[in-house]
Amino acid sequence: MFDRIRTNALLLLSLTMAILVVAIGPAWAAGNGASAWDQTDFSEARLVAATDATGKGETLRMGLQFRLSPGWKMYWRSPGDAGSPPQPDWSASENVADVAMSWPAPVRFFEAAGLETHGYTDEVVFPLAVRLSDPGQPVTLAGTIDYQVCEKICIPFTADLSLMLPAGPAQTTPFTRVIDRFMAVVPKAPATAGITVDELGVAGPAGNQQLVARLTATLPFEEPDLFVEGPVDFRFPAPEVTLSDGGRQALIVTPVEGDETLAGVPVTLTLHDGMRAVAWEEAPAPVEAPAASSVTPAAESGGLFLSMLAVAVLGGLILNLMPCVLPVLSIKLLHVVGHGGGDRRRVTTGFLASAAGIVVSFLVLAAGAIALKLSGEAVGWGIQFQEPLFLVFLTVVLVLFAANLFGLYEIALPSWAGALATPRDGHQGGLAGHFSTGVFATLLATPCSAPFLGTALGFALARGPVEIAAIFLALGLGMALPYFAVAVMPGLVTRLPRPGPWMAKVRWVLGLLLLATAAWLLWVMAAQTSMTTALAVAGVMALVVVVIAVAAGRGAGLRRAGVVAILLLIAAAFVLPAQWRTLFGGDGVQRVAHDWRPFDESAIAGLVDQGKVVFVDVTADWCVTCKVNKLLVVNSNAVAGRLAESDVVPMLADWTNPDPAIAAFLARFDRYGIPFNVAFGPGAPEGITLPELLTVEAVLEALDEAAAPANLAGGGRPPA
Repeated sequence: MFDRIRTNALLLLSLTMAILVVAIGPAWAAGNGASAWDQTDFSEARLVAATDATGKGETLRMGLQFRLSPGWKMYWRSPGDAGSPPQPDWSASENVADVAMSWPAPVRFFEAAGLETHGYTDEVVFPLAVRLSDPGQPVTLAGTIDYQVCEKICIPFTADLSLMLPAGPAQTTPFTRVIDRFMAVVPKAPATAGITVDELGVAGPAGNQQLVARLTATLPFEEPDLFVEGPVDFRFPAPEVTLSDGGRQALIVTPVEGDETLAGVPVTLTLHDGMRAVAWEEAPAPVEAPAASSVTPAAESGGLFLSMLAVAVLGGLILNLMPCVLPVLSIKLLHVVGHGGGDRRRVTTGFLASAAGIVVSFLVLAAGAIALKLSGEAVGWGIQFQEPLFLVFLTVVLVLFAANLFGLYEIALPSWAGALATPRDGHQGGLAGHFSTGVFATLLATPCSAPFLGTALGFALARGPVEIAAIFLALGLGMALPYFAVAVMPGLVTRLPRPGPWMAKVRWVLGLLLLATAAWLLWVMAAQTSMTTALAVAGVMALVVVVIAVAAGRGAGLRRAGVVAILLLIAAAFVLPAQWRTLFGGDGVQRVAHDWRPFDESAIAGLVDQGKVVFVDVTADWCVTCKVNKLLVVNSNAVAGRLAESDVVPMLADWTNPDPAIAAFLARFDRYGIPFNVAFGPGAPEGITLPELLTVEAVLEALDEAAAPANLAGGGRPPA
């Protein structure tokens, strides 16, 4: 009878959670910052907003989003030989003083009869900067957009769109990322992308001219294309591009069709290269025609590729020693001591399975990086920790691990959960459990960078899918090297004492460490969503542990009810981050200590011109190594005192949440992971990068070197 009551209670709990998710979910999803789609047979259009209310700012970030049927395209502001760009009319808007529309860099289409056009396929968002007439009051952005889509024929359409945002505190919406993704390829000044225009000129006589551009980049070019906008009497077909110096130098020669000379005539140039887009205006001067290049970039870069593979192996090996892997210490430790006095063959197969889990995980990460890059998303090491749902996944796994270590696993969990759980005797979990240990160790080791790791990642993520896959495979092999070593020499662990009663105490200690790691993940989630959301997920996971404890060792009916309750509770945990914030809030504002300045790359050059030293710290709540650097070095008396001096401006770039400006800043220095620290100053206007693991001496030396000319000229403290 008592078991039946508990069974009914668990089922009632499950149904209650399901009803709450189903009933409240639609309410959470309401008012999510998007208008209704205006649909045609070949396209659809809508307005999206980065915030769900006006807040207190004068300007709102919004976007005009189009989705196109396969094979159809629409046009850039300068469409080329045919087509017409979107033309919005915002006159029906309310409380709108001005709307500035940005144009993401286009791609080139080769049409019939040798014609070329410029535009977009699949999807495009035109970022909008909406300036309010009366800040803080409700706003309605309403527009009539005339646009044209083409396949073999072109069809004009008109979309009538309207989006109202109420007054009140502004929370970010799910559409922030899609706006940011296309804002990242809105052309900016070349210097902000680490590109220098070495030469721009016109070669040849009128009627047979070439526009010659020589560019140098800190990050190697991939497949650059140059779009030229000039007087209507000129036409600029697709250029010829020659890369050299490992892809860091580009010679771009564009044919100029026109009867007059282009020399001295101002033109606008837009360079589009993967996720980089830059634009500038310049009047080309007469130059000599470039000689044919004999550079063979593929042959030149072959040796570099092999050396990067070796660097990647070393970086993966060192990753085992970084503070980021401390959360998985309990898993590794239990894995080792569980084999004490065991069978050598079982040790070999178990550690090989763990190594396979690490290598496969890195290949999965490589596939994800390739997919993100091909889709135009920002790519980086550890950026999965910017996604609250990923944090929920890790929290769920950690709690299930901890529950097993506490001895609560008496119910029949689903097979995938059973595979994740560490076997109670350390030997009988099968290869799936060992494999999952390697997978989980990799996932928790990815938030932070390590020496050599950043170099290898910078090389890979600046190139194509083959290089990315090869470098990630080398990283996985490097991290798995200690596991391979134990597999080859199993006596390293079989000589340990046999598991005994002392293991029970060890399991409890390690279980508490896992729960502490889960608490850290929820703290990161609180910074991304809200503390209310994180506490709600924590409450749901506490209920999971309660259900496991209640159902353990009971009758079959109660165990089945427990499984259902656990699955529903876990589903609720995944729903909460996506929906709770809309209902209960969370300001989404970057919090910076009062003595640090928020990251603003555009301000660095001006501060350096004033004789200031700018120390940029790119960090995130999910980066364990960043926290260690902060605790041991940045907050030390020597460094903190130097940063507090009047000639130093400490600048904090918080990458806890996705930020395309920070991602682009990292890419300028060939970095795709954090921690990352750089010092700018009169003595180092291009910046002095510091190692991933900071030391007091390294930071002070970089600050002094950056400040050297100003200090000497002004009679200040000389360099150390």
